[in-house]
Amino acid sequence: MAITETSGPTPVEVPAERNLTSIVWERADAGDHRQAVRYLADGGWHGYTWVELGARIEAVAAGLMSLGIEKGDRVVLLSPTRVEWTIADFAVLAAGGVVVPLYETSSVDQCAWVLSNSGAKAAFAATPDLAKTLDAAREQAPSLGEVFVFDDNGLDTVADGATDADRAQVRERAASVGGQDLFSLIYTSGTTGNPKGCKLTHHNMLWTVAQSITVLQRILREEDSTLLFLPLAHVFAREIQFMVLEENVTLGYSRGIDHLSEDLNSFRPTFLLSVPRVFEKLFNGAQRKATGAKAKIFDLAVSAGRQWSEAVDAGKSPSLLTSLKHGISDKLVYSKLRAAMGGRVATCVSGGAPLAPHLAHFFHAAGITILEGYGLTETTAPATVNAPDALRIGTVGKPLPGVEIRTTEDGEILIRGGNVFEGYYENEEATKEVLTDDGWLYCGDLGEIDSDGFLTITGRKKEIIVTAGGKNVAPATLEERLKSNRLISQAMVVGDNRPFIGALITLDADELPAFASEQGLDGSTSDELSEHAEVRAEVDRAVAHANEAVSQPESIRSYRILPRDLAEDYEELTPTLKLRRRNVAENFADEIDRLYTR
Repeated sequence: MAITETSGPTPVEVPAERNLTSIVWERADAGDHRQAVRYLADGGWHGYTWVELGARIEAVAAGLMSLGIEKGDRVVLLSPTRVEWTIADFAVLAAGGVVVPLYETSSVDQCAWVLSNSGAKAAFAATPDLAKTLDAAREQAPSLGEVFVFDDNGLDTVADGATDADRAQVRERAASVGGQDLFSLIYTSGTTGNPKGCKLTHHNMLWTVAQSITVLQRILREEDSTLLFLPLAHVFAREIQFMVLEENVTLGYSRGIDHLSEDLNSFRPTFLLSVPRVFEKLFNGAQRKATGAKAKIFDLAVSAGRQWSEAVDAGKSPSLLTSLKHGISDKLVYSKLRAAMGGRVATCVSGGAPLAPHLAHFFHAAGITILEGYGLTETTAPATVNAPDALRIGTVGKPLPGVEIRTTEDGEILIRGGNVFEGYYENEEATKEVLTDDGWLYCGDLGEIDSDGFLTITGRKKEIIVTAGGKNVAPATLEERLKSNRLISQAMVVGDNRPFIGALITLDADELPAFASEQGLDGSTSDELSEHAEVRAEVDRAVAHANEAVSQPESIRSYRILPRDLAEDYEELTPTLKLRRRNVAENFADEIDRLYTR
């Protein structure tokens, strides 16, 4: 039975005078020589103890103060995830500044808007090339001062410029920052118009971290560790950064998705933060390697794993036969998956996009529990999350302590709690559109709350497709099912004001050649391979599987395989790999028209 309102338990209180740098000084002053962060350099893992990290942050903060950074000033960070990101983040906060993150994929125009709107006074860039992007944006950002480059010892340059007076005053400046002060302006990647700067306070983040810790305590022991590879420019990764450091869990930095496999095996984390696309890749990679007789074993592992996981998820004991199949699958399939992830990962936290249930069940059966959560930049990342001891696959969990959730008559999700942002920077009109006077945030997502308080996301309000026949169709379910097929990389359902539902589909660059080899197909390019009847038949099967989940008027009647994959470079995907539907529709307008003209 569905309900329309639920809330988490009593929240953990966070002192108003505490800020995000407090933990750094406490651990450093206590002489904590445990490695807080670790990074790869010169072929091996190196780290900073809390004492070393505190000294480094304090030195860079003093340098920022000497540059004239005052309390409340904005400083931009344009960099992939790396240890320097964290040091610069904390140093800006210690100087009383406000961090403005930018994705490394940001264009000159995007940077120019953020620099101009935020009034940033200084910036850090990871590489000389990224620094050039900021320099190219200067014309529209007259307040921007010097850009410091990590790869050119930019942190040292800042620290070395500090005066003795500023070094002596860092702690005083840091202590002057309270929970009500902004810690970050995070610009949301909207599909239309300029991005809006979400105003997040120290209290927003500290409060969210405190509530998350109560839910995830079992995976946040001091012997635990995590390897971060998602962009720290995203609030989801940022919250994890602050959470694991608050709990003295070792934080490692991967060199990125391209090196993730090697980094997992050398770092060997106990839990991971990820987005669904990474789990899809891991699953598809394991499936691709299972050729010949091994393919049947893999299929057994998938089916037996789902049966086992569904029984456990429902609080039941799996049957003897299911347990036997599960045990065989563990030796032959699941153990190899665990080894590919470093051998110690027992839990993953997934967010940013919907996770297909078949993936959650497969990893659960393999001994890797995926805890799916839900939140927005406007909610400082999580508002709900599945807990290790309160897991319901297919949902995004229950509200964090202190978080209230409602659904409106049309299913839109509303959230209220200490995690909800203050509003959009210098955009009162946009703020009033989503934030009520009594603190409720209209999220724009559609959802259902079950009788136990678990939230399920059913779609995006603005993404509802209305066909020419007046049928309302939520694309998420169809797209999720399409992407569960190994050959399909991305899928976007279309049909607004059209006679029927169609789909744009891209093929996975890794899986397509492997599939072609298995089938003995000729061709070297994606276009050539996609013309084969065997490839079309496989995509037809994926479409049929998707259509099983919906009514006939909601089903996909036609599809087009696109000549290339969707990409961030074309602004078709966000950095967390969500579809930018309007941009995809514009870029492939001709392909959409062909769906309805044959």
